[in-house]
Amino acid sequence: MDRILVTEKIGSEGLAALQQAAEVDLQLDLAPAMLKEILPRYDALVVRSQTKVTADVLEAGSRLRVVGRAGTGVDNIDLAAATRRGILVVNAPASNSIAVAELTVGLLLALARSIPQAHASLAAGRWERGKYMGSEVRGKTLGLLGLGRIGAEVARRARALEMEILAYDPFISEERAAQLGVRPVTLDELLRESDAVSLHVPLLDSTRNLLNADRLGQMRHGAWLINCARGGIIDEAALADALESGQIGGAALDVWSKEPPTGSPLLGHPKVIALPHLGASTEEAQALTAADVAEGVVDALANRTPRYAVNAPFVTPQEWQVVAPYVKLGRMLSLLSRQLLDEPASAFEIVYSGDLTEHTTEPIRLAVLTGLLEGTSEARVTPVNATLLARERGLTIGERRQPDADHYAALLELRVTGTDGTVHTFAGTAVQDEAHIVQIDDYRLDLVPSAAMLFTFHIDRPGLIGHVGTLLGAADINISSMHVGRLAPRGEAIMVLTVDEPVAQSVVADLEAQSNIRRAYSVQL
Repeated sequence: MDRILVTEKIGSEGLAALQQAAEVDLQLDLAPAMLKEILPRYDALVVRSQTKVTADVLEAGSRLRVVGRAGTGVDNIDLAAATRRGILVVNAPASNSIAVAELTVGLLLALARSIPQAHASLAAGRWERGKYMGSEVRGKTLGLLGLGRIGAEVARRARALEMEILAYDPFISEERAAQLGVRPVTLDELLRESDAVSLHVPLLDSTRNLLNADRLGQMRHGAWLINCARGGIIDEAALADALESGQIGGAALDVWSKEPPTGSPLLGHPKVIALPHLGASTEEAQALTAADVAEGVVDALANRTPRYAVNAPFVTPQEWQVVAPYVKLGRMLSLLSRQLLDEPASAFEIVYSGDLTEHTTEPIRLAVLTGLLEGTSEARVTPVNATLLARERGLTIGERRQPDADHYAALLELRVTGTDGTVHTFAGTAVQDEAHIVQIDDYRLDLVPSAAMLFTFHIDRPGLIGHVGTLLGAADINISSMHVGRLAPRGEAIMVLTVDEPVAQSVVADLEAQSNIRRAYSVQL
């Protein structure tokens, strides 16, 4: 019989489900040395956030087949080490959606009616009815920054309050938005048109301080701001200034850049409702978390596919040897398309040509999906959960096979259709297991991509390449290689520079200010 070690308290429903399927030991507050000592006896390990499942711990688990995380984040689990050892990691990303959505709506109503402030006033012996004149949310516009699981649940509840709902999420299809009763807009439009803005995006490099002083200044004067997502998405010093000036009428914060937020200028501010990260703290959410992680662990032990697996799926060694370079290439093409296209996408298609048609392409499809979805979900996006996350967003990818690969043995293309109907093509091949990008729209090139690159779309003129090199040199940016393509002499052209470090946006702005350079992009893969 399988044995499961549980090192932190989980809901009784989840514990009971585990006990029906295996022998379960509940041992709390284990020191790392003791955990490593006893782990070889177990087939599964269930933790929350306190237990650190390091590479050393995983190595000690010689029988370990699955690690269950009772919650969403897996920062305390070494996923790379687990994958290397063939240990499946499962979590419970959907368990707190309702709890966080309900808290968000509660904070919205609290801002509209100054409920905490009025309570504090009355508790202090004051009767100040005139001071706390509120507003109805009916007819107001709510802007949702992110429309994943939690954002969608907030939208459903805001509709019941008769609010107009805007949403910024580049990877939500028009059909999905219509289903939820929301209007997709750009980020600038959302900030400009919303009476209240609620955040539902993960904390990533691209979202850190996303709402800085400039973006707070774009918001409607006196608007409300709600954050039940992650601390660090809002520049808290800039928010304090915006509250003082009246640009922001009120803020409700459940999460903080530093927790606890000792010394924050927002604590005690009369326009701020402050909570100690209570989003998932409901009995129901904790029970569902335990049930979901138990289901995943039991499925894994029974060799079934868990709903919420975090790390990569299994591919036979024979197939992997063939498709591995194209798996890497597929993700690169996705990331490249996201960084080079300014307009939202309405459709995606993968075209497999030549020798690729003779092999399984599912790992490639999953890699493309992963690249398209990275950074759009609170959950870690992997080939295992990419399909589920795409389905939730209404994101579909067409696939097509064709025998002719031009003059290549095999060719992988990602075709992205913009909302204006323009089809953009990103294509590549593998040469001696190395990914090469060979086409971007109508431009032909042979690019071995690097982690950091600079792309320019420009008019082909003498001296332009040298001028770009001079600007990069002045910024102390070292160029490792250059690739160019053009449609006609002295016509539209592309240049790709692989560089040793990412090009700062200030340098990109300087480049775009030059004559004959139409667009410039700092790309990171």
